[in-house]
Amino acid sequence: MSKNMHVYQIIARASCDHGVDTMFGLMGDANLFMVDSFVRDCGGRFVPAAHEGSSVLMALAYAHVAGKVGVATVTHGPALTNCITALTEGARGHIPIVVLAGDTPVDTPRHLQSIDQRELVKASGAGFEQVRAPDTVSKDVARAFYRAQVERRPIVLNMPVDFMWREASHETRVLDVFTAPGGVAQGDTLDEAIGMIASARRPLILAGGGAIAAKDMLIRLADRLEAPLATTLKAKSLFNGHPYNIDIFGTLSTPAAYDLIARSDCIVCFGTGLHDFTTDGGKLMKNKRVVQVDIEPTAIGGGLHPDAALVADAGLTAETILYWLDEAEIPSSGFTRDLDIETLTLHPTEPDKTAKGCVNYVHALERLEEALPKNRVLVTDGGRFMTEVWCRISVPDPQSFVATTNFGSIGIGLQEAVGAGLAAPDRPVVLFTGDGGFMMGGINEFNTAVRLGLDLIVIVANDSAYGAEHIQFLDRKMDPSLTEFHWPSFAEIATSLGGQGIKVHTKEELETAIAALETREGPILIELRLDPHDVPRMRI
Repeated sequence: MSKNMHVYQIIARASCDHGVDTMFGLMGDANLFMVDSFVRDCGGRFVPAAHEGSSVLMALAYAHVAGKVGVATVTHGPALTNCITALTEGARGHIPIVVLAGDTPVDTPRHLQSIDQRELVKASGAGFEQVRAPDTVSKDVARAFYRAQVERRPIVLNMPVDFMWREASHETRVLDVFTAPGGVAQGDTLDEAIGMIASARRPLILAGGGAIAAKDMLIRLADRLEAPLATTLKAKSLFNGHPYNIDIFGTLSTPAAYDLIARSDCIVCFGTGLHDFTTDGGKLMKNKRVVQVDIEPTAIGGGLHPDAALVADAGLTAETILYWLDEAEIPSSGFTRDLDIETLTLHPTEPDKTAKGCVNYVHALERLEEALPKNRVLVTDGGRFMTEVWCRISVPDPQSFVATTNFGSIGIGLQEAVGAGLAAPDRPVVLFTGDGGFMMGGINEFNTAVRLGLDLIVIVANDSAYGAEHIQFLDRKMDPSLTEFHWPSFAEIATSLGGQGIKVHTKEELETAIAALETREGPILIELRLDPHDVPRMRI
C-alpha cells in the first residue's frame, strides 16, 4: 500500500527495502535528513567516516566480505570529487555498491558546489543513475541497486537536494536480479578446448576471482587430470589444504612453482582476466596451450589471446569438460605424481642485512603469520611492502582477503579495514600498510576504528620512505633522499587517537608486541621500523 512521505524518507525506506542495515558516509546539505531517517525511522546503522572517499572504501570492503551490496552516502560537489579514487577502485574491482550522492539544486546553476556529477562519475568507471523526479524515487533507488548487482560495479544515485522535502508516495519496489548460471560451453570451440586438455601431458588449472563459486568442480577436474591447482591473487587461498595446490600463479609464485608453471604445456584458466602480473607479462604462457573460461566476454583476450576461449560459467564448463574426458576414457596426465608441494610453496629468505635499530621484515612476517589470529580477515594497502605480505600471510578463504590494489593506489587500506570489520564483527581484521599509505589515509580513519571499537590489528611497515621510488633511485645509483621522510611515531599517534600503539625496532620488541595481541582491547597498531635498504623488492 502506498504512503505519502518526504523524498528523503522514501530514499531511506527504499534502501531498507533492499536489505540495507549499514550505511557508510559523511553528512552534508543534501543527505543529512535521509541519513537521519535511515537511522530513526528504519533502525539502520550509520557509520560516519572522517573523509567522503573513506565512506566509499568502507562500503567496498563491506560488500566483499559480507557478500552483499554495500552502501555509502555523501553530499554534493567536493564531497563527490573526494570519492573518485574510491569509485575507480570499486569499478576496476567489480564490486557492487550504491553511493547515494546529493546534488546541488536544479534551479541554482551557479551554486558554489555545482559540478557535472554525471561526467565526473563516468570518468571513474562507475555507473550513474539519476533521481528523475519525486514521484520516481522508489523506482530510481531500485534501479540503482539492480544495476550494482548486474553490472558488478559502484552505481552513484544522484539526488537533487531540492527534491528532499517534496512529498510523494512510496511503494516497496525491489527488482529481481537474475543470477542463474550463465551459458554452458558448447560447439567447436569446446571440442578444441577439450582436445587441448586431453592431449596435455603437463596441464595446470588456474582459478581467478570469477571462479570462486566453482571451487569444488575445479578440484574434481584437477584430480581427474592429475593437474596442479593455482590461483590468481584475488582467489588467494581458494584451494587451501589440497595436496597439489601451488598457491598464487605468476610473479608471486615461489621460484619452484614458477619453474613448474613454465614446464606445463596447457593452462586451463577459469574466471581470470590473465593480468600481466599473473602471466608475468606473457612469459609464463609462452609455448603452451591456453584455454580461458569466463562468463564475461570482456575478460577474454584482455591480457593475451588464448588458444581457446569459452564464454560460459566456470563450474558448468568444468563439469562439461570432465564429462567428455570420462566419456572418451582419456587417461590422467600423471603430472602431480612426483611433485613436492612443500618445496613448491616455500618462499625463500635472504640473508639478514638489516641495519641496527630496525627489524628484519621477512622475519617479522614469518612470526606474525604464526602469531596472528587464524580466523582473521586480511586487508592490505598498496605499497612496496605488500607483495611479501601476499606471499607470506595466509587467509582462510578468498572472501577473507581484501587487496586494495585495483587502481594501484596507496592510502586506502585502513578505510577498507573498517568496512571489513563491520562486515565480520566476530572476527579480527589485520591490516598491513606502509608508512606513506598510513600518513595519506590511515590516521583519520584509525580514530573511526577506535570510535567503533573494532577488533583491528594494524601493522605499519615503516621504512621512513616511499619505498618503491626509493629503490628506483638506488637502482640507478642516484641519491634517494627525496623519497625519505622523518615521520612522527605511528605508535604514539595510535595511542593518542585512543588505540594502543607499540614500536618494534628489534626481535625482542616484536615478541613483546605479539604478546600484547593476546590482551588487546580495541584497535592496536604495531609499528615495524624497517631498513629502507633491506626491504624485499616488489614482485610485480
